[in-house]
Amino acid sequence: MANKLEEIFSAAAAVAKGMSVTIKEMVQPDITEDYPDAPPTLEERYRGKHVLQRDENGLEKCVACFLCAAACPAQCIYIEAAENTEQVRISGGERYAKAYNIDYNRCIFCGFCVEACPTDAITHGHGFELASYNTSTLIYRKEDLLAPMPAGAKPVVIAPAPPSGAH
Repeated sequence: MANKLEEIFSAAAAVAKGMSVTIKEMVQPDITEDYPDAPPTLEERYRGKHVLQRDENGLEKCVACFLCAAACPAQCIYIEAAENTEQVRISGGERYAKAYNIDYNRCIFCGFCVEACPTDAITHGHGFELASYNTSTLIYRKEDLLAPMPAGAKPVVIAPAPPSGAH
């Protein structure tokens, strides 16, 4: 008989505990976003549209090492590398990304590309309005991903080398 009473009290306590959670939630104010009338509040760690970063001089940080493409489980990153020259310097390294495409039809926003980048060239931004009825518009190119030139940036200008016979 004592076992039955304990079982009944235990079940009643469980129901009362569940109902207390339900009632607490019912009296809490509703949290409603006013999007699109007001901008949404995103957490700092939100993983939105990728951004290809620049350094303080305005040079691209990407040195076309292909580590982000290798780390991507969805294989949505395409990179073409090119060499920096004495006349044209795009990045701080020997190479730069001539083409850098991300296919958002395939991207799962896992962040592996960000973690794999040794120069912190690729980061997640807070852009979230990526939806489209046309899937061909979901392939973002380097121009779409590149961060704007920093204010006051002075791009590095490399003077041509003097002729070999001149002193």
